Amino acid sequence: MSIVVVGSVGIDTIETPFGKEENVLGGSASYFSLAASNFTDVHVVSSVGNDFPSAYSELLYSRGVDTEGIEVGAGETFRWEGRYGYDMKDPETISVTLGVLGSFDPVVPGKHRDTKYLFLANTDPEIQMKVLDQINSPRIVACDTMNFWIENKPQRLKELLGRVNILIINDSEARQLSEESLVTKAAKKIMSMGPEFLIVKRGEHGALLFSQEDLFCAPSYLLEQVLDPTGAGDTFAGGFMGYVASQDKNLDFAGLKKGVAYGSVIASFTVEDFSVRRLGSLRKEEIKERYGQFLKLSAM
Repeated sequence: MSIVVVGSVGIDTIETPFGKEENVLGGSASYFSLAASNFTDVHVVSSVGNDFPSAYSELLYSRGVDTEGIEVGAGETFRWEGRYGYDMKDPETISVTLGVLGSFDPVVPGKHRDTKYLFLANTDPEIQMKVLDQINSPRIVACDTMNFWIENKPQRLKELLGRVNILIINDSEARQLSEESLVTKAAKKIMSMGPEFLIVKRGEHGALLFSQEDLFCAPSYLLEQVLDPTGAGDTFAGGFMGYVASQDKNLDFAGLKKGVAYGSVIASFTVEDFSVRRLGSLRKEEIKERYGQFLKLSAM
């Protein structure tokens, strides 16, 4: 089954200790859709300016991503510039230009409003809610958020969480949202807000999948080289949701565990190069091989 995703499609300038890349494809929906497209059809809802390079649209299209829902406005595309230190965590944001994304009023194409799988990538909860309101009877709604929205729009975010099945956030966001220092306590409190399942991303330490009854701890895939961690979380979410939608089964903890594994595997490719470069050349044979290695590592 196909997925509809709403989020940012933008242009990044990224600097790490291993190099600098300017004006490369970025945005939460870009990473998510390129990851999920390895498993199923993906339809993106976003907004870009008339300065958005046609080569980036062509890249998305070449990987089977439907861009009909990407509105092209008169103005600049969302841009982010950031710099990472050697720990590759919490990048320093040098500049942000919202551009047309600042006035984005999402419209889901009519033919995609019956989708059963919806992912609300990290963006304003007002925008996430507007998209959710346009989907008729989704089977699974998953979403991401960040500390900015937790701090600045807590009530709207909590309203949204009451309508989603799965929340995907990192450990610091889980603590902030729940106001609990222990992740296990944080998970219970967050799930009481609405989500049936919670995935807590822990970077190089893997990910945790929670339900009310079960817990699964997945390791990260061990790499010899990390050039750029930008978009790793969005890629994880794309791999996870792509696998879940491709199976088209009822929400099942065992199936979600496999989704977490595939999310970790896809994310491990992303960080091997800058921007979405690695996702743009990724082959299914590579995913299959690395998934097998991941199974040995995690002893699933």
